Amino acid sequence: MSVVSVRDLRNRGGEVLARVGRGETLVVTSDGTRVAELRPLTRRSPSTAELVARRRALPAVDPAELRADIDALIDPEL
Repeated sequence: MSVVSVRDLRNRGGEVLARVGRGETLVVTSDGTRVAELRPLTRRSPSTAELVARRRALPAVDPAELRADIDALIDPEL
């Protein structure tokens, strides 16, 4: 676990929070004494019902039209 001082937290708060946002847990110290811990919030995974609802909301895709669009943009011989 990395350590960051109160001074660093004050002077470079955005950088410190970006590190936490990327998943790092940091201990905050004041005069060398551990006073706090910063850790990322746990993220809730979507439920199965939410995933099904999202899937149903997607537009229908015609495979032939999709292929024709891709071929129009990219050389089909690649």
